[in-house]
Amino acid sequence: MPYYRVVGEVPRKRHVQFRRPDGGLYAEELMGEEGFSSDSSLLYHRHLPTAIVKAEAVTPAAETRLEPNVPLSPRHFRTQDLHSAGDLVNGRMPLAGNGDVRLSYATSDRPSELYRNSMGDECVYVQSGRARFESTYGVIEAGPGDYVVIPTGTIHRWVPDGPVNVLTIEAAGHIRPPKRYLSQYGQFLEHAPYCERDLRAPAEPFTVEGEEVPVLVRTRGGLTRLVYRNHPFDVVGWDGCLYPYAFNIEDFEPIVKKTHAPPPVHQTFEGPGFVVCSFCPRPLDFHPDSVPIPYNHHNVDSDEFMFYVGGDYTARKGSGIDVGSVSLHPAGFTHGPQPGAVEAVIDAVGRGVTTTSEMAVMVDTFRPLDLGPAALACEDSGYAWTWSR
Repeated sequence: MPYYRVVGEVPRKRHVQFRRPDGGLYAEELMGEEGFSSDSSLLYHRHLPTAIVKAEAVTPAAETRLEPNVPLSPRHFRTQDLHSAGDLVNGRMPLAGNGDVRLSYATSDRPSELYRNSMGDECVYVQSGRARFESTYGVIEAGPGDYVVIPTGTIHRWVPDGPVNVLTIEAAGHIRPPKRYLSQYGQFLEHAPYCERDLRAPAEPFTVEGEEVPVLVRTRGGLTRLVYRNHPFDVVGWDGCLYPYAFNIEDFEPIVKKTHAPPPVHQTFEGPGFVVCSFCPRPLDFHPDSVPIPYNHHNVDSDEFMFYVGGDYTARKGSGIDVGSVSLHPAGFTHGPQPGAVEAVIDAVGRGVTTTSEMAVMVDTFRPLDLGPAALACEDSGYAWTWSR
């Protein structure tokens, strides 16, 4: 993250002796990115974070094979028709993915096991419900509209408070705020649509006692369950610029123009080969002759994955899109408003409508997205023809 935090107890200097009340040494652990050349944090453990007593390979419950989007077609998936048999980690149902990012949906009311994704960062969007995110850094209370960004290698678990529905964005690298929002030193600039005050991170250590604690670890080689001699939630303090945090979509400040603004103004995060955008309620375009609705557009270089999370989708009226829907508009396909939508919104403006109410999370990828079994299981097969009605 672009700014420094201190949580709990840390010594005055890095890499010096830091002793427990009984005189023993706390164990210092560096969590760092890009081989000591990027953001990092130092965590101080009561026990050695390296001490494992067992390791075993884990076979996934079912093989997940992604299929190419052939024949090329726009798609509509109804996630509200999906039902998970697991937790918010093991119960993820793949919707789409490629070598850069994997997009999954999960719904659960049960705690997950301890988990570490060592392949890349995760961004978990909470569509509905509430959950407690517990990690070596501390706790984040997450609720509807929260993006929870989890750095690579963070040991964590999810503890739902009742049913929770989430969209999980798993990157093959790191997820960060767009560079154009930041100064050369990492501070959010004045034109950015959110800032440091909008980010929520763990505020105090979260310590748990335990011995021989299993942790599910994902690497590029597959899944392994490591058994740690002591519970990894034994951190008494940490400091640095790398940590999990939450950002609520309601705190995104839309950028508007006189005429319709393109999707980059909604960009919230960026990852390797993809971006994440937040479409939020905003004033309608205010040029007297504006068409305050998206124009037809052709994604020459990207696939557009849109998760509809709230509000009224005027531009898609008559297409079947509703809250919980996912639309996938691939490169090579021109898409835009449904027939009659342009005239309807101009008429609405004439009757005094001045704002939009739609909310959506969009992931644009710069390599084609393949389709997951969960997406194909909840597809609206008639969607591609809705522009012809």
